[in-house]
Order: sequence, then C-alpha cells, then structure tokens
Amino acid sequence: MKKIIVKTGREKSLLRRHPWIFSGALKASNDAVSGDVVSVFSEDGRFLAQALFSAESQIVARVVSFNEKEVVDDSFFEKRIAAALARRTPLAAYTNAMRLVHAESDGLPGLIADRYGDVVVLQLLTAGIEPRREFLARAIQQQSGCATVYERSDADVRALEGLEVRSGLIAGVPLSGEVSITEGSLKIAVDIINGHNTGFYLDQRENRALTASLAEGADVLNCFCYTGGMSVAALVGGAKSVLSIDSS
Repeated sequence: MKKIIVKTGREKSLLRRHPWIFSGALKASNDAVSGDVVSVFSEDGRFLAQALFSAESQIVARVVSFNEKEVVDDSFFEKRIAAALARRTPLAAYTNAMRLVHAESDGLPGLIADRYGDVVVLQLLTAGIEPRREFLARAIQQQSGCATVYERSDADVRALEGLEVRSGLIAGVPLSGEVSITEGSLKIAVDIINGHNTGFYLDQRENRALTASLAEGADVLNCFCYTGGMSVAALVGGAKSVLSIDSS
C-alpha cells in the first residue's frame, strides 16, 4: 500500500478521529494517485489512518479506517454498505425513500446512495471513490434488491476533485418516467433524471411531518416549493388551501 506523510502538528485532527486531510497538511505523497488507498503516517513514523487519495482536491485524503490491520478491499466496501443499509431498516416501516449511504457518516467518503422505491440514485463526489463506481453500483444493487441504479454525479463539487459531471443509468432497468414514493400517508412523484440533487429532499422528512401536524384548517403559503412535498404534506394534514411558488 502507498504511503503519505502529514506535517508535524497536523496529525492532531486525525488523532481526534477527524476524517479529512487537507493539502496544506501534506508533507509527502510519494507516488500516490487519485483512487489509491493510502496509509497515513506522521513525520515521526506513527501510523494514523488509511484513506482514499484525491490528488487534485484541497481535501487530499479521506479516512476510511483508523485500524492499520484492516484490509481495505472489495469485501471491506461490501461490509460497509451492508452496515449502512442495516441502519436504515427501521425506516422501511414508514417510507420507501431514504438515504442508504451517507458518505463519511457511513465510513464511505465521497459516496451518496439514495433509495426511491425500486431505484437507487448514486452520487460519486470525490476522486478517491470514483474508480470504484461500477463495483459500488453492483454491490448496492445486490444488497438493496433494487431494480435500477441511476447516477447523478452532476454536482459542482466534482470540479474541485478534477472530475467531470456525469449522469445516467449504471445498472438494471432503465427509467421510463417519474418514480412514485411513499412517506407515511404521503404519495409523492420524484423526477430522478431532471430533479435537484438526487431527485428529492429526503432530509426534510421530519419537517414535512411537522407541516402536516400544523396545517389543519390553514391557508398555507409554500415558497421555494420545488416539487411540492411540503404542499402535499399540508393538504394531507387538512389545510384549507395551499399556494405553492417557485421560480425554478
């Protein structure tokens, strides 16, 4: 495995388990190239972490393990994916739309995977995770049981990694239109191909439920409404009327 060295004093954040190494902290990268799994050492020779290397990014390495003996191979990524999916199991009783993999939060930096019914939408946001694109797509499809894996790696942040934007089908059944999801008593159509981000704002689930709980008998104004998730929630909650406005 290739080795990188951080400057004296810049190892402190790693010792506190922060997962990022910035370019200014790098003493030497030897012959590491984007996508490599690298061992990170201090100048005095102490092992600090294993990380995915991104040569052109200001965040040159993102930690995947603080264990020197852990083998970072295909099996490693499969296990991380399995653990991430297992954490979301309780959500299935309420919704069929959820973030299955959330980058560093699941020990898979640079990887986002959102589920919408029978479709998984992937975003690969770093040069460190990019070379594993097809393997990760297959692994997530197999473990989730979804029919389709669609890529929306079209976020601006990819330019900071020296990557071009990309979107389209990776695996499985091609999309033929909007995807219908459920969230409690809500039924919502998601435009995965043309929508913002991966298609919908899954992180607003609790706020949609709150909106429904407050809306009975109200006249509701929903500005910056996007595709109307909050509007649907308000109507299900008994709103007298909803006016939805968006310039996009």
